[in-house]
Amino acid sequence: MRDMAAPQTPGTPASSTAAAGGRIVLAATPIGNLSDASQHLRDLLATADVVAAEDTRRAHHLAQGLGVRIAGKVVSHHEHNERESTQDLLDAARAGAVVAVVTDAGMPLVSDPGYRLVSTAARQDVPVTCAPGPSAVTTALALSGLPTDRFAFEGFLPRKEGERSRLLAELSRDGRTLVFFESPHRLAATLSSLRDAFGADRPACVARELTKLHEEVVRDSLDGLVAWAGSKDVKGEIVIVTAGATAEPDTDTAGQVADVEVLVASGTRLKEAVATVAAARGVSKRELYEAVLASRT
Repeated sequence: MRDMAAPQTPGTPASSTAAAGGRIVLAATPIGNLSDASQHLRDLLATADVVAAEDTRRAHHLAQGLGVRIAGKVVSHHEHNERESTQDLLDAARAGAVVAVVTDAGMPLVSDPGYRLVSTAARQDVPVTCAPGPSAVTTALALSGLPTDRFAFEGFLPRKEGERSRLLAELSRDGRTLVFFESPHRLAATLSSLRDAFGADRPACVARELTKLHEEVVRDSLDGLVAWAGSKDVKGEIVIVTAGATAEPDTDTAGQVADVEVLVASGTRLKEAVATVAAARGVSKRELYEAVLASRT
């Protein structure tokens, strides 16, 4: 009779350098409404050997609000000490401890600490799993009324004008729905920068205080949102969602043909050259092939 493998703890690899049960658990916390806390989060706060918190006071406040007593050790793990605390947390997990990682709100690593910890854990073969839950990014995206099939999260835009302008010029051509975080006092200026880079008519949405008592979701063009933000004193946590760029048809047939001929002259077969240029310019291979043949007659 074959030996049966021992059952594994969910999310824990069968082979690991950590002692039995030791692991890092990334735990999502409510972004506003405490009722959104999962039972998994509650259990972790009550049983984890170590709770690594972005703000230890807020972690205790969260536990109190959930009616949970944190029995384990609570330690700081934030952007300013992440380099130093990462190895201590990995050593604890390797020794068999369950280390719960929580941020002030939402999912760890999403514009919050945790990337260094997870990437180092992967290199050192320390198990990492997740207690998923609320995220301001996906909540705002879902409420925006904009396409959700392809999107990108860009976090906070650069403060320096030059860096911000260069990034927005690049993003202005991106066809995906874009999600940004912003602080209330910079909202009007950021919306103005987005309007200047993306165009006044680009559909967008501002979501603030998500899941909280005063939740507000405003959908309009960027020009309309600039006017809205400038007319009131906006407060709270802010997420901006903008529609992606709409691809304009490439009508430069002469340029398309010229690109094909350059590839052919370099040794590429005609059909391969046509396929390459058609894909790059977003045009029909058949029509481009016919245009190339017509130009040669």
